[in-house]
Amino acid sequence: MGSDIEGWDASPVPPPLDRADPRAWCAVAVARLSRGQQEAALDAARQAVGRDPQGEWGHRLASLALERLGRDAEAVASAREAVRLAPGSWAARLRLGAALRRAPGGWREAWAEAHRAVRFAPDEPDPHVLVGDLALLRADHERAAAAYRTALRRRPDHPAAQVGLGLALLRWERARAYHDPAWEADPRETGRTRHALRVWSRQVRLLLAAALAAASVAALGAGLQREAQIGGALVLAGVVAITVRQAGRVASWSYVPAMLGRDLWLSMSVALGFVAAAAYVVGIATLPAARPASFAVAAEGAWAGAAGLVLLNAAVAAPVRLLGEAWRGRPVLALALFAAALPDRAARRDVNVGLWVVAGRAWWAAAAAAALPVLTGRAGTALAALAVVAAVLRARAGVVRRAALPLRPVLRADRWLTVAAAALAAALACLAAAGVVAEASGGGWGAGPQADAVEAGLGAAWAALGVVAVAFAARAGRAWWRGGPGPWRGSLVPSESRGTRIPGDATPSTGLSDEVRHAATYSRSVVLAYNEPEGPRALAVSAVTSVSASGEFRLIAGDEAWDAVERDPRVVLFVGDPRFWAEVRGVAVPDNDVLRVTPRQVLMREYPGRHQARTR
Repeated sequence: MGSDIEGWDASPVPPPLDRADPRAWCAVAVARLSRGQQEAALDAARQAVGRDPQGEWGHRLASLALERLGRDAEAVASAREAVRLAPGSWAARLRLGAALRRAPGGWREAWAEAHRAVRFAPDEPDPHVLVGDLALLRADHERAAAAYRTALRRRPDHPAAQVGLGLALLRWERARAYHDPAWEADPRETGRTRHALRVWSRQVRLLLAAALAAASVAALGAGLQREAQIGGALVLAGVVAITVRQAGRVASWSYVPAMLGRDLWLSMSVALGFVAAAAYVVGIATLPAARPASFAVAAEGAWAGAAGLVLLNAAVAAPVRLLGEAWRGRPVLALALFAAALPDRAARRDVNVGLWVVAGRAWWAAAAAAALPVLTGRAGTALAALAVVAAVLRARAGVVRRAALPLRPVLRADRWLTVAAAALAAALACLAAAGVVAEASGGGWGAGPQADAVEAGLGAAWAALGVVAVAFAARAGRAWWRGGPGPWRGSLVPSESRGTRIPGDATPSTGLSDEVRHAATYSRSVVLAYNEPEGPRALAVSAVTSVSASGEFRLIAGDEAWDAVERDPRVVLFVGDPRFWAEVRGVAVPDNDVLRVTPRQVLMREYPGRHQARTR
């Protein structure tokens, strides 16, 4: 939940002047966290906890520092302690939910804590952002988008909400899309299951492709049809052996159907294995006895179709996946949101990936426009298709322009993206020229110089599209070699930045003055106000049993107050004193026989006077 690392001030934060004050140590921990000094922040938070073990703020800050240091189990333990000390603190609930998000099998509890934080503080953006993050982990894009939009209504410049909404619009999925974080299964078990399924599909397809190629050569080249069919049938025993071996490595069969439903590409890989096996059987059974008279005769048979499925399934699957990745989601609106979150580091990375996604869409549209003349026999159809493509690109460019997306720095940082953009522009220009010439000649393919010009324009367009493909491959190869983010959806990342403001789970707890503490303990005029469906109501408190060192009230109230708190935990305590009265706004949580009220805001008004308020 930190800000951009490049913007952090690396100068050390000194200890507080009053080293006996736990809240001063907490302020130092917050300052160190904002500068990326995690170890120093953890030390300051522990100093605060040592001086005030009952203060939940120090435990929250220790949990946040531990999480950033990668010590997730300790972070969860500190966050649980903060919730134990202040169960009505929305910040403590938020911290526990965020810590559980990283713990294996902790998604369900994290989801419950996030919703408690929303109930306790619906006006704060960070609880809604956590709900969106947890929904995004499950690829529940509609619910994630709704939560992020709610957070942006609370704070329009929230970087994490802007980036998260962009990812939801892009239909982003995390690397382990096959695993639902709400499952009780260990992610390592489902990971082993996925690996076994993919290896099975890969090995079966490679084995069958090699066997069918060898059998075809033997039958067509040497005339050994019967021998080739017998050998091809024996290969199926190898398929059975591979299946048995990989099935033994599947750790959790009960989760396989759900895994296939969640991960489209895993489903496609497994389906290709079965398709290749069925096509192989057909190919072996219909193996020609002699070489066909011509390629056209060979292409008409069942053997040719089966051989194509067995030998070329991987070559077909790759373009299908690229096409699917390019046309999922709404990348232009996502780019506008990423641009609004700049200069956040995650937003900069997502802008680059988003531009590659837009370039991929433009490539497929231009390729379709260039293929139309061949498919329809009329070169003029390229102009109509190009007009549609140009109108769509222009509208989307207007969205990006209104979002003030800084294209020059992005293109300067990614030279291959610059090459791809220039080649796309050239391809569209060539298609436009070919379409104009074709329309001038009546729209037909024609013959003569005009036909040569149309063919030259289409050839140049295909060459430019080839340059785009080469640029994408080069950019992907460089990312693979260096181990960095590539031009694909898997490189998209959510942001954990809160901008210049303090993260919600690091905000200070509300303190009580000695006057309010004394008045609440000894006054007989304490009134509890709560919300009812008919409107707000007030009820005299039977007794305030205690006020903790952290400022939490423990009071005894009637049954109607308990029922109201179950519906809406936000309450207001009015504490009277001969000199003043205090208004304590907070959250009430039932605990055994008492209501525990954690304050969020305290207002004091003195008697007599003009009721001038001061906030503490």
